[in-house]
Amino acid sequence: MRTLRAWVALALVAFGLAGYALSAFAATAESAAPIVVVPVNGTVDDGMAHLVERAVSTANDNHARALVLDVNSTGGLLEDAFRIKDAIYTAKEPVIAYISRRAYSSAALISLASNTIIMAPGASIGAAQPHPTDKEIVSALKAEFQSTAQRNHRNPVLAGAMVDPSVSVPEYKPSDTYLTLNTADALRSGIAQGQAPTLDAALATQHLSDAPRISPQYTWAEDLARFATAPAVSTLLLTIGTLGLILEMQTLHGIAGTIGVAALALFFGTHVYAGFSNGLVIALAILGLIGILWELHVVPGHGAPGILGALALLAAVLLAFGVPFFFIAVESVSTSIILTVIAFAFLTRVFPQNAWMQKLTLAAAQGPEYVTSADFSSLRGAVGTAASYLRPAGIASIDGHRVDVLTEGEFIPAGTPVRVTRVEGARIFVEPVTLPSYK
Repeated sequence: MRTLRAWVALALVAFGLAGYALSAFAATAESAAPIVVVPVNGTVDDGMAHLVERAVSTANDNHARALVLDVNSTGGLLEDAFRIKDAIYTAKEPVIAYISRRAYSSAALISLASNTIIMAPGASIGAAQPHPTDKEIVSALKAEFQSTAQRNHRNPVLAGAMVDPSVSVPEYKPSDTYLTLNTADALRSGIAQGQAPTLDAALATQHLSDAPRISPQYTWAEDLARFATAPAVSTLLLTIGTLGLILEMQTLHGIAGTIGVAALALFFGTHVYAGFSNGLVIALAILGLIGILWELHVVPGHGAPGILGALALLAAVLLAFGVPFFFIAVESVSTSIILTVIAFAFLTRVFPQNAWMQKLTLAAAQGPEYVTSADFSSLRGAVGTAASYLRPAGIASIDGHRVDVLTEGEFIPAGTPVRVTRVEGARIFVEPVTLPSYK
């Protein structure tokens, strides 16, 4: 009997030691498991969606303890927010959203898709006004917010009020306004589950401060797309593109036009890559450029191809920003136009005598023999050669002298023989010699 008791006691001790060893091993393995921290900063776009999808895959492959979203965004494209939300749903580990400053619009939906929301003091979440505000879109987006909130046991009425101003929640917002919750209200309503001043403090509240961190980064292409689609950079690219086309109109040498087309190609290419626009916008932009170049190099002076091309290019630029950013697009285009005019005026004033700039404008001085009230009546009927493109103004070489001339409105290429038809003071009118004389 005593032997049996001894064996039982020994077995219990062995099981206890084994259990302790297993628990210690599990604790060690858990502490060694990493957390994946991914930034959700700036505009929600295709690049961000790619980054979050890679982060979720990395977290799943590495058996991470948690996927942490460091959120500070005013929103962006809904299609990409849906992709991010769907990626979050495939995460095998808890998803924690830390809102350091704000999570509006699409960023609010991403945060609601997380299992836990922790907010910094003074942060806010909500303000998800859709664009456009059609009833169908409001209804669909409202349902998306509500179902996302319900999935993580949050109040669906409050989530719907972020999208639909008609939802009544007088405790948190006035009527006919979009709901935005500060940190205190988000905690009180259960939208947020914690408060922390920093990301490190937020991780400490979830017992994750000791976990190794993996931080996926944007690829160079995604970084370029996100940089080039920033409003300030987009405005600069539009300015360079527009200025290049204007200079090309004056020089027709191809250099300025190549630079302008390259700037516009970078503008449109990055906006398509970032998900703001699609191939239709690219096609519209190409048609616009073809119309402008056709006007410049094929049928100059006709007007219709250039006007239609300019309108198509303008429409493509506005659409490239995406419908939710239409007002930003208008602001960027307006700023670009102003900067283009200023830059062109500056160049023509600062470098009027520069050899290259003389191709853009008429010479500011005629030389020592120049006389303001010279009598050019003797040139009537004289024959010379167009020294520059006459559009309709330009320079012709007549009797060995370079003189400023005008046509009757038609375009005359450089090198074309011309005849002086009439002289009105300092204005000398010419025509191609192939036309009948006006004598």
